Amino acid sequence: MRKLDILTYRGGLNMKRIPVYTISGFLGSGKTTVLGKMVNEFKKRGEQVGIILNELGDENVEKHLFEDQTVHELLNGCICCTIQDDLITTLKGFLEGEGADVLLIEGTGVANPLEIKDILLSPELIEEFELMSMIGIVDASHYLDYQSMFASSKEIRSLLKEQIISSDFIILNKIDMVNEKEQEKVRQKIEKVISPGVEILAASYGDVPFVKLAEQRQSLVTLTDTDGQHHHHHSIATLKIAGLPAVRLKKLETWLKGINGLIRAKGYLYIEGKSELREMQFASKKAVLSDSKVDTEKTVLILIGQNLNAEEIKTTFNQSFL
Repeated sequence: MRKLDILTYRGGLNMKRIPVYTISGFLGSGKTTVLGKMVNEFKKRGEQVGIILNELGDENVEKHLFEDQTVHELLNGCICCTIQDDLITTLKGFLEGEGADVLLIEGTGVANPLEIKDILLSPELIEEFELMSMIGIVDASHYLDYQSMFASSKEIRSLLKEQIISSDFIILNKIDMVNEKEQEKVRQKIEKVISPGVEILAASYGDVPFVKLAEQRQSLVTLTDTDGQHHHHHSIATLKIAGLPAVRLKKLETWLKGINGLIRAKGYLYIEGKSELREMQFASKKAVLSDSKVDTEKTVLILIGQNLNAEEIKTTFNQSFL
């Protein structure tokens, strides 16, 4: 097993470094909701916010939420593995004229945050960016199911553990969807793998005090490489359906629930009874529409899941909506 010397780094080399917060969590846990809250609070404080959004597919349907900010989309891959070079190039862009007082990075739902951390602490970037905190979000309503060998896979269980272990601060989200007994079970399982002192804060809709989100938690960072391997999550993939007809929301929700392996879905759709294109988010087996009009004319539906059967999905979609 190859082993590198441990590199330790304390803040203070460059007072002009850009503070960075990373947001991680499994698909549908509420990352974008928390990101939006952080953006709004930093803006209220007069900060120029830079945002990096990562998607496994070739389209991000949430960019419009941050139209007045400097947003970079990294598509068709995971910034923790297949498009690391794109992340490095994007980070350098913030140093070469684009500017940002604070940078927020939202990885895909299958990203290992430690890989993002390693990039930020690389020799070429460590004196330019200051990693402040790695925020992890856990979906309380699905966590126990994901831990079951009968309801999920070893791959998903391993990924969830990686995301939790790497977090400096954990938001136990969607507690409004579980009872106190189930919430306590989830908390106990999380506490078994986190480091002492890592705070777990329960929330609904990602509603936690901004002071907690913006707190600096990376006063001492360690970077180590054990065997040089990275866990690729090949069975988790993205499928895109374009040019959709108008659909009934309840019928769409029922169809999505029936897709084997589906974890998350989102897109721009025409809904029967509504004249404007709307954003739809499907998580926790519920389809929800945005209240505002979407500034685009194309329809698209993005499916994210494990071992998705494209041919089967195409067949059932045609049977249901065409």
